[in-house]
Amino acid sequence: MAATSAVRAAGRRSRRLFDIFVAEVPWTVSSKELKEYFSQFGSVQRCQLPFDRDTGFHRRYCWIKFSTPEDVQNVLQKDSHILEGSKLALKQQNRRRRSQRKNQSE
Repeated sequence: MAATSAVRAAGRRSRRLFDIFVAEVPWTVSSKELKEYFSQFGSVQRCQLPFDRDTGFHRRYCWIKFSTPEDVQNVLQKDSHILEGSKLALKQQNRRRRSQRKNQSE
């Protein structure tokens, strides 16, 4: 079993992240609806929509993780993204894992 988890961990480390940051998400939109919307541009691996513990509402922003950089480019090529009458603000995130940042600084 230890060998299996080591293989999974190595696979996670080797994958690059292709993320989009989305702001101005309407209060009424759920993570499921966001994932469905962005699935039209490619394969969505994850949608992270953080919630405020005090209010119970989401914070009106999220991160979308796609499978490939081509999926990200498909999203960015569209001029505007509108959900429930609100225009979403998108920004490509160029996140790197800590180990990649450390290696580049040396």
